[in-house]
Amino acid sequence: MTEIKKEEITKYIVISSDKVLPADAAMKIYESEFPVTVKETCFGLIVTGPKEDVTAVVEKIRQLDKNHIFIKDRGFPAGDERRCRASRGGGPRPGFHFLREEVQMLPAIGAALDELEANESVKKKSGEKCRLKVSDLEKIIEAELSR
Repeated sequence: MTEIKKEEITKYIVISSDKVLPADAAMKIYESEFPVTVKETCFGLIVTGPKEDVTAVVEKIRQLDKNHIFIKDRGFPAGDERRCRASRGGGPRPGFHFLREEVQMLPAIGAALDELEANESVKKKSGEKCRLKVSDLEKIIEAELSR
């Protein structure tokens, strides 16, 4: 009798939050008792398992801080020999440098999402162009520098 294997997927949970640590997110997953594999990394978590379970876990974790927890698909499960540094002789795994660059942008993206959610930066665009006064520009610069 052949066993039908459920489709397994792997996702990154990249955490750029001041409220949630990767260890907190991992504990939530362990408490949920979903049949998934979790690996903690420097940027968050790698979750592997059946598609429905991984999707449910990812959404549950994202709700902890929705504007500062980001989800990304990964082509290989954690520990896969094609990507594992131990079987490749060390060094960064392929794609690590790109992921590191993406992670550095996430605080700005999270802040923009927070502003958008609070409707602070949403303004009606007028059809006509106008010049910005120097005094207004100075105020904007001072406000940005005081952040």
